[in-house]
Amino acid sequence: MAEDRKAIVPVWTLATGDVRAPALAGGEPMTAERLAELRGVLAVMADVPIATLEAHPLPDKLDRSRGIPLDAASPLAQHLSQFITQSTRSSLTAARATAMGENLYRMVVPAKVAAQFDKGFICSMAAKGTVGGIRGPLVTSTGRIAAGATFVPVGKAAAAGAAGGAGATAGVAAAGSAALTVAAPLVLMAVAVGVSAHADNKRQQAIEHITELLEQLHEQKLEEEHSALDGCRDAIDKATAILLDQGKLGVSLGLDSAVHAINTALGAADRRLARWQTALDKLPDDKPVEIGTLTKSFPGVDEHGGTFRAHLELAALAIALKRRVVVLQAVDHAQSDPGNPFENFTRALRRDQQRLDELESGIAGVLVRLSALELARQDGLMPVFTAGEVDRLMRAAHRIRRLGDGVTVNGRTTDVAIEIARNKDGSVVVFPALPMGA
Repeated sequence: MAEDRKAIVPVWTLATGDVRAPALAGGEPMTAERLAELRGVLAVMADVPIATLEAHPLPDKLDRSRGIPLDAASPLAQHLSQFITQSTRSSLTAARATAMGENLYRMVVPAKVAAQFDKGFICSMAAKGTVGGIRGPLVTSTGRIAAGATFVPVGKAAAAGAAGGAGATAGVAAAGSAALTVAAPLVLMAVAVGVSAHADNKRQQAIEHITELLEQLHEQKLEEEHSALDGCRDAIDKATAILLDQGKLGVSLGLDSAVHAINTALGAADRRLARWQTALDKLPDDKPVEIGTLTKSFPGVDEHGGTFRAHLELAALAIALKRRVVVLQAVDHAQSDPGNPFENFTRALRRDQQRLDELESGIAGVLVRLSALELARQDGLMPVFTAGEVDRLMRAAHRIRRLGDGVTVNGRTTDVAIEIARNKDGSVVVFPALPMGA
């Protein structure tokens, strides 16, 4: 999409509860940089989670297949539609920007708030064939929309909150505070679907890699482990659809069996991680490591495929599936207490994700340590290297060094953006949550 330097982008400030905060924007037009500052200040000064919502023109080309589609009757679509309808009654800027009925809405959750639910959940997904590239429809990651846009705060918009919706708190924040719309259900559902879509994208990436690796390895046990995990998707997809329609999870969905299979795979990943860490601890610190010694504990680490890499991808798949289940459990927990859905949601996520964070961090640490190793050839009778040994050593060193590429250990939490494409009929597609500025 070409830059439109005259674009006017309405932006709403949303709270998940009654909150007092100074009126920082004052209704004056802002730049993208000024808006980022506003989000940070509000996050620091407010007592409840604060998010911003922008309405951009819908891009001509948008890969909707990567998002989660929801029809117009879904709670998120209804919350968004009601929010837009009420906002246009009191804001000419909002009315003009949303008149066509189709927009790309971007909800940005500040880093401080994102830290409440985001540890390993939200991270950049590298695009194939592009160094430093990021997958996703996040139009502002390239600045193509926001770079030339003028952001206009929309004040005192009527709040979103469908009757009977999860935590249908609605209204404008307490008098004397900034124009913060209390829209807990809208924020909760957008975050839940965006995080779920992100986790499913990670699952798809892992599936692609595992399929390729297993075609090379022909190992029955790994095939069975892969099949058991891949078979969980149907139950998780059904549970996601039901919860996002505010239904109740039942035993007939098969979610319990799926969770058992995922937990079994996570247990295997934990055991493998412990073995990898022990093997690395036994390696000498002051001299190169023979390739043969390394491959005993990390079979195939010096090859393009290999069992070790298959184990890595199986762990990534199990983690991605478990993260989707954790989101489902958190939404279910939040909807059981309509009074404070966002607080319950983030509390459930923090409690359940700790094990996943530790496992993912441990695997990242192993990859970083492996990538820093200095390799030596296998001991033999010949006092000099053969041409074949030199080639193998160089290939192995290159592949092992690349294990650390893109690995983030204890990364800094950034603002998280969730984009929602809204169609004229009110249906929406929610794209994977991604870090801002990636």
